[in-house]
Amino acid sequence: QLQLVESGGGLVQPGGSLRLSCAASGSTLDYHTIGWFRQAPGKEREGVSCISSSGGDTSYADSVKGRFTISRDKAKNTMYLQMNSLNPEDTAVYYCAARTSGYPCVADMEYWGKGTLVTVSS
Repeated sequence: QLQLVESGGGLVQPGGSLRLSCAASGSTLDYHTIGWFRQAPGKEREGVSCISSSGGDTSYADSVKGRFTISRDKAKNTMYLQMNSLNPEDTAVYYCAARTSGYPCVADMEYWGKGTLVTVSS
């Protein structure tokens, strides 16, 4: 059974950067489409970014395009979300998720981590 654990969240000032990691165990991520989602206080969960199993296809929410970069390291069975130019609207719990049923990411991904909190505030 695939398990996902996020790390790297924390408090950052507006304009700052963070890199989130999602480490997988129990199975390889090699054949999974993987993605990042976030849920801000009082809001519904939304998709942030997605990457195909080959790494050849990526997608981003309009609100993060040009600021966030998704990547995966198959050797480490880990994926990342590099977040730059953060603003208070990026404050949320960030979740990584995976599915075996192809690209792109969907709301009902098969596997989910428990989330890591990102707070952007001065």
